[in-house]
Amino acid sequence: MTLLWWVIVGLIAGWATGKIMKGSGYGFLLDIVIGIVGALIGGFIMRALGFAGSGGMIYTIIVAIIGAVILTAVVRAVTRKTA
Repeated sequence: MTLLWWVIVGLIAGWATGKIMKGSGYGFLLDIVIGIVGALIGGFIMRALGFAGSGGMIYTIIVAIIGAVILTAVVRAVTRKTA
């Protein structure tokens, strides 16, 4: 059940990040990967800022979206400079 939860949160966060960052998206699987990695990044940032990770489903999705937006912004900045 935990793996299914990560996939669902990853898909929602990846899709929302595509909408927020005004991109065309990366497709179904990469949206899930971006969302999951974003959740890890967002969780790390929130813990570093002192926020507890006990907010439930909405909190988890919001943190994953924040992390995925940061990840996407960094990736875009790096790939634009090297291109």
